[in-house]
Amino acid sequence: MIVASFLTKDLMIDWRWGEQHFARYLIDYDRNVNVGNRQRSASVGADPKPLRIFSPILQAQKFDPSGKYITTYLPELAGESVWKLHDPLTYRLNYIAPIVDHSIAQRKAREMYKGD
Repeated sequence: MIVASFLTKDLMIDWRWGEQHFARYLIDYDRNVNVGNRQRSASVGADPKPLRIFSPILQAQKFDPSGKYITTYLPELAGESVWKLHDPLTYRLNYIAPIVDHSIAQRKAREMYKGD
C-alpha cells in the first residue's frame, strides 16, 4: 500500500501501471485483490475515505522503528543513525538522494484530487 500510494500520490503515476507491474512480479498475485487495493490506494475505487496519502517516512518510523528492515535491504545504510534513516529529506545519507519531497508531493496530490 505504501508503494501504491507513493506511485500514485507522490509520483502521479496512473494506478494501472503499478497494478500491471505487480501483476507481473508478485508470486501470490490475485487480480481481484491487487486491482482493488491499487484503486483504494489511488483513491479511485469504492472507498469511504476518498483521499488516503501514506507518508513513507511515518510508515517507516511506525513499522520499522529500529531501521532493521531498511538496513536489511539497504546494507550500505547500516552505519547511519535510525533518526537519519527516518528523515532522509533532512539528513544526507550515504545513498541516492530522494527523488521527491513527500511534503511537496502531498500538497500537489491534495490539490489535484480537489479538482482545482
